[in-house]
Amino acid sequence: MSVKQCKCKCDHPQPLRPKIILVGILIFLFLSILLIWAILQPKKPRFILQDATIFNFNVSAPNIFSTSIQVTIFARNPNDKIGIYYDKMKTYANYRNQQITYFTKIPSVYQGHKDVNIWSPYVNSNNVPIAPFNGQTLKDDQQNGGVWLDFKVDGRVKWRVGTITTGHYHLHVTCSAYVPFGNRPGDGGIIVGNNAVKYQIARSCDVSV
Repeated sequence: MSVKQCKCKCDHPQPLRPKIILVGILIFLFLSILLIWAILQPKKPRFILQDATIFNFNVSAPNIFSTSIQVTIFARNPNDKIGIYYDKMKTYANYRNQQITYFTKIPSVYQGHKDVNIWSPYVNSNNVPIAPFNGQTLKDDQQNGGVWLDFKVDGRVKWRVGTITTGHYHLHVTCSAYVPFGNRPGDGGIIVGNNAVKYQIARSCDVSV
């Protein structure tokens, strides 16, 4: 006598069709690429050195700088859909690639779409020696009455798109300006306060991110 075995049919969910899966993957990749492009390819912020107020800027022998200058720096976010976080910002002055002032911190800030921030930090130093290879050039500049300085801004930025924020990117800004020695008005400078001269500069800065 044979015994018949009964097999039960169980209902299992049918797998998604391969075409639907492929379309979903393509849509996801397309949206991801658009988002990454928006995050990683924003317009760089724009910086302008508006003016410099000289309280003290002198060279004493042997080739030593003493500096006290207040600069006004204009920063604008040109993006209409991307915000910018500025973090660990610091400014200082260079003479021919040599730093001649101490670091001055700029407060961290978030800059919204098309927003503008204006900073007015002081850069100072006392008896900073100049490298020997810049000695002769400095003597020539002294005879001419002034020098070209690079006012630097270094820090980090993050981009924000909606609720998404990227990682940090290094920010390097260089604002070049001709600075006369001393604190006497010349080359368009005007006296402000008791012992300072202000120069209107309005020069665009080089920005690297």
